[in-house]
Amino acid sequence: MLKSFFQEELTEAGCDEAGRGCYAGPVFAAAVILPKDFFHPLLNDSKLVPENHRYELRTVIEKEAIAYAVASVDNDEIDVINILKASFKAMHLAIAQLSQRPGLLLIDGNRFTSYKKISHHCIIKGDGIYASIAAASVLAKTYRDDYMKTLHHQFPHYKWASNKGYGTPEHRDAIEQFGLCPYHRKSFNIAPDQALLF
Repeated sequence: MLKSFFQEELTEAGCDEAGRGCYAGPVFAAAVILPKDFFHPLLNDSKLVPENHRYELRTVIEKEAIAYAVASVDNDEIDVINILKASFKAMHLAIAQLSQRPGLLLIDGNRFTSYKKISHHCIIKGDGIYASIAAASVLAKTYRDDYMKTLHHQFPHYKWASNKGYGTPEHRDAIEQFGLCPYHRKSFNIAPDQALLF
């Protein structure tokens, strides 16, 4: 069972990202402030929740959250500043959009760059421990999946509707056959000898 909060004095926002390890597309992040009595039996780390349940949860989270926001950093910026900094920037952008300022950020993972003067606490595998981080993981994942499904129509041979830009065998085979497109992360050196498609 997920924990409702880390402490009781400050308003907490859970933060998580999606798409950090992908070959293509943006990295997305979400920040979520939940009511302290929030509970949903399906809520968990988004990687452990079936796709249809993730979208069901997204509707509930968006309806019941005190505040939430989702932001992204595209592949071009990822190539310039690196994926770790891009993940932090996406979280910062999401936090900045919250309608209520949190007093504490719960960050999934072991590293984070401080945002303004808001205290933060990094929690390894936090999306499986705290409800607010799990909620953020669900929003980040579903928003990113939706984005990759729209890109799929432009470049269907990469099968992004199913692999969402991750380095699956079908995605790697398509890169070998067709090269890289403008949405691939060139800094990942996934196909250094391939020409770009435009």
